[in-house]
Amino acid sequence: MLDPFFKAMLDAAASAGAPPMNTLGPQAAREVYRNLRLDGEASFPDLEVRELSVAGAAGPIKARLYAPKAAPTPGPGLVYYHGGGWVIGDLDTHDGLCKQLASASGVRVLSIDYRLAPEHPFPAAHEDAVAAANWAFEHAGEIGFDPKRIGLGGDSAGGNLAAATAIALRDAGRHAPAFQLLLYPVTQVDRVTNSLNELAEGYFLTKAGMDWFGECLFIKGGDRADPRVSVLNAASLASLPPAFVATAGFDPLKDEGHEYAEKLKAAGVPTEHKHYAGFIHGFYQMAGLSPAAAAAVREAAAAMKAALG
Repeated sequence: MLDPFFKAMLDAAASAGAPPMNTLGPQAAREVYRNLRLDGEASFPDLEVRELSVAGAAGPIKARLYAPKAAPTPGPGLVYYHGGGWVIGDLDTHDGLCKQLASASGVRVLSIDYRLAPEHPFPAAHEDAVAAANWAFEHAGEIGFDPKRIGLGGDSAGGNLAAATAIALRDAGRHAPAFQLLLYPVTQVDRVTNSLNELAEGYFLTKAGMDWFGECLFIKGGDRADPRVSVLNAASLASLPPAFVATAGFDPLKDEGHEYAEKLKAAGVPTEHKHYAGFIHGFYQMAGLSPAAAAAVREAAAAMKAALG
């Protein structure tokens, strides 16, 4: 059954009749998403937060470092990519979640503000994600990271970027991530799954929304089967770092997330697949709405700590 807190939120949204974000245009949709704060907005006196500039593929990009005051130096670190369909989202939309993950795990989190579509279509976000990960390894001493204990993580489109970056770094052979935190990741944009059809509307993320994100991402064309975005099409997933993959029962992306977890396992990658049957897409940002979502954030943090700490 759908978590009652999420059901109440969805019912209220339906009654309000607010227009879907995909009908607003990128700038207005970004503002709506930025104001949708359901993370609880708790204070975290145990963290030091610092604004940074890191190397992107086409120049410097913004980043934010969340450092637990009790964390060892050097210590484990996670490079984090926010969700939002490669179109919306930024450091502020995921500030609460990054704070919760860092505080609960004791692991430093470096949140990356990669370029967004349609202004910067595919493969700009992917290239920024890879460049930022390389920067984190090469500047590990400056940010307190132990280069042997650096993970890659993200939610939704950010989970896609984390997965694709893990593959890119494996193939380049320069740096070796130690962990993947893949929270309801997008793993393909070249086909329609059963869950995308069956849960097409009414559960926060919609098929129309995913279609719009894809149109923005590929506004200048390109191959949607490219494994840099449709990571399920990667030639091999062998020799990737251990992964924690989360999926939700009322998420249109659940089938592709499940398929990716199974493909990782088949490739010999140690993989924990956590399925939250009563949850919707985006639940990790809703810890202030649902006690069960808050518990799920702590479970993700525990997986980070176990893998990296």
